[in-house]
Amino acid sequence: MSRIALLRWLQGFLPAPVALRWTERLRAGLGALIGIALTGGIAHLLIGDASAIPLLIAPMGASAVLLFAVPASPLAQPWSIIGGNIVSAAVGVTCALLVHDPIDAAALAVCLAICAMFALRCVHPPSGAVALTAVLGGPPVHALGYGFVIAPVAIQSAALLASAIVFHALTGHRYPHGHAAPKPATAPPDAAAFTRADLQAVLARRSEMLDVDPDDLEALLRETQLQAYARRFTEFTCADIMSRAIVSVTPDTSAQAALALIDRHRVKALPVIDATRRVCGIVTRADLAPVRRGGIAQSVKQAIERLMRGPSTTPRRVASLMTTDVCTVTTNTAIAELVPMFAHFGHHHIPVVGAHDQLAGMITETDLISGLYWQSLSGERKTA
Repeated sequence: MSRIALLRWLQGFLPAPVALRWTERLRAGLGALIGIALTGGIAHLLIGDASAIPLLIAPMGASAVLLFAVPASPLAQPWSIIGGNIVSAAVGVTCALLVHDPIDAAALAVCLAICAMFALRCVHPPSGAVALTAVLGGPPVHALGYGFVIAPVAIQSAALLASAIVFHALTGHRYPHGHAAPKPATAPPDAAAFTRADLQAVLARRSEMLDVDPDDLEALLRETQLQAYARRFTEFTCADIMSRAIVSVTPDTSAQAALALIDRHRVKALPVIDATRRVCGIVTRADLAPVRRGGIAQSVKQAIERLMRGPSTTPRRVASLMTTDVCTVTTNTAIAELVPMFAHFGHHHIPVVGAHDQLAGMITETDLISGLYWQSLSGERKTA
């Protein structure tokens, strides 16, 4: 049992898969190469003699990892690298001057640098190495005194930051990720929906700092919530909500018989099918018995027209009244796709076809609303 527990404990050291495309990984490496090269070149131009001041200090390599590989991290933002490096350099120089034992000075420098970065909201992990460099950098660094804060630390930090800003802009990536005002919720109303206050309360209860900006975290969670909402309705199809007891007519059905079916079954439209049960049209009550408008004068005019035409020996057929341009859906169509059909295209009755395009059912606006309601209830039960 102890061996199994040990193996499980060791498995905790395995890294999680990196959900990043190879093109993005190569882009990060290329950005670091360009950033470090430009930083060294700018330092050479501004500083000149590398024997007195190092053109590149090791912490810049760690800063490049953050700036180019994880630019969305709060630890990689402009104030983090500039403020963190400058503050840590100043703390390191001070500890080196006041504490004679290098080990004690190094430990105290890192401790105070972390506290100062938290206080000034500029936490930047490579800045801990800047504090160590100020203490353990040797005689060339000690000879610079507080000048070490300006050259090389401030100059190299600014050069690397400028390189990152230009590189991300040219490659179409957002940087920096500044703090933005909370945006109104865009997620659909749901029992499991959260607010910005909920997110802030959860983050406040955590005992460790997350390496992700709260704005980015909120956007990621809301997008995930929308994806889950869309997935639930994708799983719910027209076959689940359609009316299967269909009253239909053929093109040869008389208008009077079709109108009688509409009255008897209390529906507003009838699908028109051919001999193979394929939908060839749709006829509504308005098609069969148009509403007369215009008052008494219009009614008299229509009566006179009928008298002048004389009695008709051929009854009107559905074929001459139906709409042939019919919008249909299949039984496998997700109900989420029905919403724009009803909302934007003016449809009120949509026939559902199954195998071989044969009529399988009918969906009305009432069916859709009922289906959305029951699906939302189903989603709440799954998340409860």
